[in-house]
Amino acid sequence: MKIAIAPDSFKESMTAGEACATFAEGWLSQRSQDEFIFLPLADGGEGTTVAICNAVNGVIQHKKVRGPLDQEVNGFIGLWNNRHNAVIEIAAASGLDLLKRDERNPLLATSYGTGELIRYALDQGIKELVIGLGGSATNDGGAGLLQALGVQLLDKNDQQLPPGGIHLRDLARIDLSTLDPRIHDIHIQVASDVTNPLLGQNGASAVFGPQKGATPEQVVMLDQALERYVTVLEQTIGRQIRHLPGTGAAGGAGTALLSVLNAEFKAGIDLILDLMEFDRKISDCDLVVTGEGSLDYQSLMGKTPQGVLRRAVAANIPVIAVAGSITNNLEPLYDAGFTAVFGITQAVQTLEKAMQDGKTNMINCARNLARWWTLAHDTGKS
Repeated sequence: MKIAIAPDSFKESMTAGEACATFAEGWLSQRSQDEFIFLPLADGGEGTTVAICNAVNGVIQHKKVRGPLDQEVNGFIGLWNNRHNAVIEIAAASGLDLLKRDERNPLLATSYGTGELIRYALDQGIKELVIGLGGSATNDGGAGLLQALGVQLLDKNDQQLPPGGIHLRDLARIDLSTLDPRIHDIHIQVASDVTNPLLGQNGASAVFGPQKGATPEQVVMLDQALERYVTVLEQTIGRQIRHLPGTGAAGGAGTALLSVLNAEFKAGIDLILDLMEFDRKISDCDLVVTGEGSLDYQSLMGKTPQGVLRRAVAANIPVIAVAGSITNNLEPLYDAGFTAVFGITQAVQTLEKAMQDGKTNMINCARNLARWWTLAHDTGKS
């Protein structure tokens, strides 16, 4: 039989590519005659650049840029189609994983480095750009990104605002006349699994601020700062944008991209599946396996497993999901179309231990699944 393995990364345990290889290792130890195709995925967050470059034979280029707290980081972009196309993920320059847990500070974190990567892509002469929004350490509404591209964010004294979302409360004026003019000559698509608006209880600060280190008091402060930011931005561009789906993505970076840079919002997983010609590649498969670190009802809200499931079900191919941890309520996952859902953890253990043992657990899970498949299908038993 032919099997497509199409997971997202298992965060802090396995990359999507490692998850593919590890699952296949376990399965093939029991069914060596089977064939695998590896389709490592991402939905806009970490791993988006690698996933796209693997699919389109792209190359990755590195560039030193400004990190989320002004430190130098080794950012990167992906290029393909004779440098006509490029992909950038905000996590590469402004990501949460670039900081230690005790360094997280959404009040001061900046998306400036992502803007530097966009500028670097423009230097390559690109005409089409995909920007993955996921895994950011920032809550600055994409203000730093805009500043890196030449936009002036000025206080009442006409001084440039310092980096960080908290300083947006002092914003008095935005000068777009200094924006890098090359940005108008390219088509930008934003890849994200987040459709949240910028402000309020479902906005960037309230929903994502706490995981970036914001206290309840800081969430309120950051939301107020973003309110000031979007008010001035709307006055500058002459239209309302604060309620647009996706403006809250990546600490509000979606706001800057969808307004000033006129980007097109796309469901991240669908954009990537289309780029890699996923439907064609699975068309002759007997089984599709997907997964991610944690599988629950949120996995059905634009995440990688849902995107894979939707395409495979349309092709009448059964889909199995594997994950580091799974929800106690499997019914929504079954109702969505998954044939079966399996947690790979073999014993009661801490999260840290489970992530350390991720590959071993994945191998054992795949071995068991292969044996189950043989019993259920090769012998006609269930």
